[in-house]
Formats: sequence, structure tokens, C-alpha cells
Amino acid sequence: MSTPEERPRPVDVPLIQYGAPAETADSGCGDACGCGDEAYECGLDPALARMLADAGLDPVQVEDIAHLAISEDLDGGSDVTSIATVPQEAMATGDFTAREAGTVAGLQIAEAVLSIVCSDDFMVERHAEDGDRVEAGQKLLSVTANTRELLLGERSALNILCRLSGIATATRAWADALEGTKAKVRDTRKTTPGLRALEKYAVRCGGGVNHRMSLADAALVKDNHVVAAGGVAAAFKAVRDMLAKHRQDIPVEVEVDTLHQVREVLDAGADLILLDNFTPAETAEAVSIVAGRAALESSGRLTLDNARAYAETGVDYLAVGALTHSSPILDIGLDFREADV
Repeated sequence: MSTPEERPRPVDVPLIQYGAPAETADSGCGDACGCGDEAYECGLDPALARMLADAGLDPVQVEDIAHLAISEDLDGGSDVTSIATVPQEAMATGDFTAREAGTVAGLQIAEAVLSIVCSDDFMVERHAEDGDRVEAGQKLLSVTANTRELLLGERSALNILCRLSGIATATRAWADALEGTKAKVRDTRKTTPGLRALEKYAVRCGGGVNHRMSLADAALVKDNHVVAAGGVAAAFKAVRDMLAKHRQDIPVEVEVDTLHQVREVLDAGADLILLDNFTPAETAEAVSIVAGRAALESSGRLTLDNARAYAETGVDYLAVGALTHSSPILDIGLDFREADV
């Protein structure tokens, strides 16, 4: 056991303050937008900020994440290798290129990362859009800038782009497996801390849909809530009563383990019922019992191999936490060449 003297000392770190979500695409950011009147101002190019807002992302949050990634990589210092080997005025064009086939997500976010470290000599050529299926060798995005600055932002941009594209690629495989049924694959809150909005965006790029973004925008009564409340119906009623008291109109989902509980929460008025670890046969019976009076979501036991069997029972959603917690990256590289000037 370490002594107090041997333990690492706490250090002061900057607090990253996230701004409020962009309300409209026209709100923009930078010199041309109204954010300057608010507490936090986005420094991204207004056109890029508008594209991010159109995609359902908060430009201020994206900018904060970009700064955090670069700050982590520099750790208060400088890129010693690039400074030693690359002339200060050197320019280059970097091509983001897919090394394998998949679905791309995060191109504009990668662009935002590079934009905060690159000077005014920064030009972008877009060859693909988020959500596109891409092939190995396909060029996705070209950026011309100062070589040192490109090298500074390279890894942070690729880390995010590869991560989000991996999530989009995995989601696309599930969406393809469900094609022709009414079922949609959707994510959970099993996301990387600080990156939830980006990872859930990647799910949308892959053809999936989002579950709740936070604990506040929907209620989900799970097994531990049931134990604490003394029963599934009691837990559901407690949530409904609290929401009514505070005049909150949000959906209430209830997790059940048995067909008996399905009937119980259906009679109580649940909006959505999560069928935890049901077999396809049990799921089909639950669909018959509910008969459209509530939405149904399957969770647990799900694989790509059995996804179709669950979807064909008539459930509305398949909840797949692995989309965000276990998807491998999509291999994307940044290849440098002589600057396009």
C-alpha cells in the first residue's frame, strides 16, 4: 500500500464548459452568428458550425472536444518531432483515405479538430459524406494546410473519425439485417464519457436510432428500480406519479423478465416495454399480448445471426449496447502529398 507521500498529487486542469445545444441551423457560430451574445461563443468557421448543427450536433461541444483532444496530445508542451524535422513554412495536402470498406461518420468533426490547430492557410475538399458506404482506398476528405499543423492535429482527428466510423459501420450491419421489417436497431447509454453525443450521432449515420440521450429525457424502470420500489407495477406507478406531480411529459419504459410482467405493466399503462433476455418465441407471444398498445424493445441475447428472427416477431426496437461499447474502429489513414496550391 502506498503512503500519502507516494501517492500522485492532484493537479489543476482546465474545466471544459459545454454550451447549450444549437437550436437552429441558422444560428451558426463564429463572427457571423448570434452565439456572441450568449455565455459561450463557438470559434469554428460559421459554415462548418452550421453543417454540424444541421447534423444534430452542438458546434460548441464539438469545438470543446476538439480542444480537449489536442490539449491532451500536447500535454502542455509542443510537437517536438515535427518541429525538429519539418520546415516551419512547409505546406502539405493530407488525404483521409479508407483502408477498408465500411460506413463513414465524423468527417466534419475531424475537420473541426484540424481547423482549431491550422492557420488561415487551411483549405478543405470533401469527397464523401457521413453515412456513405465507402470502399478500401476511397478518398474521404482532403485538407491543405501548414505541414506542422496538420501533423499536430492528425492523430486526434483520426482517433475520432475512426472511432465514429467503426460505430457507424457496425450499426449499418444491424440495420441491413433488419431491412424489410419494422424493427429499428438502437443504442443505449453505454457510451464513452464525454463522447455520447458524437457516438450516438454515429449510430444515426449507420442507420440506427437513438434511445434516450440522458437520464432526464426518458424514464427507464429497470430491475434495481423494481427491487427498490417493491414490484414492477409499483415502480412504474411511482415514476408516473412523480412525472404527473411535476407536470413532466416524457415517455416511460419498463424492463420486464416474464410474460406475466408484460401483462402487468401493460395494464398499468407503460409507453414502452423492454423485453429482457426473451427468446424469439417468447418475444412473439409478448407482441401478441401487447397487440400494439405499447412499443416493444428486445434486449439481451441479441446477435447479428439472430437479429432477423427477433425483428420478424414484430418488435419495434432491438437495443444493442455493443454498438457504442464494443465496435472496432474503421481503419482510416491520413496520407500526405505535395500541397495543392
